[in-house]
Amino acid sequence: MTQQITRAEAEKIFQEYSAYVFKTALFLSRSKEMADDITQETFLKIYKGYPTFDNEKPIRPWIYKITLNTVRNMLRKQRWLSFFNEIPETSADVLDTVVQDGEDRRILWKAVNKLSLKRKEVIILHFYLGMKLNETAMVLDIPLGTCKSRLNGALNALKKHLSNSNLNTFSVGGRYYETN
Repeated sequence: MTQQITRAEAEKIFQEYSAYVFKTALFLSRSKEMADDITQETFLKIYKGYPTFDNEKPIRPWIYKITLNTVRNMLRKQRWLSFFNEIPETSADVLDTVVQDGEDRRILWKAVNKLSLKRKEVIILHFYLGMKLNETAMVLDIPLGTCKSRLNGALNALKKHLSNSNLNTFSVGGRYYETN
């Protein structure tokens, strides 16, 4: 445990992790505006909680856990606001524009977005952000077996969904999977 975060430490953490926090928020929220808000809120929580962070542990999973909790809270708030028809305007196709560099990627990303949030989180953390499964499990605060089960379920759902498309194989995080 440490004292308050110094300005230099705060700047270093922001420089090193802001792109990953933003990318995670964008992948899960599908809104550039919401991803900006989530990134800002996440770093406020990181700076506020830094004195309680255990320096013996890696910081990356701790940051991603804060990011995911912030995303979940913002999405929950967004659903609540939509219940009252007060949802803010967002650009729904921002993520497709960011990720799209070919029709196959667009089709794959649409399939990923149809997954449940729990499965999508595992896919994004493991494949798109390059976390190991044990890190992904730690960030999501779930047992490794549950993480593997969600990943398997997500991959099977993607295979099933993509078998109806023209894709015979798809690549996630540099790994190739057959749809038949």
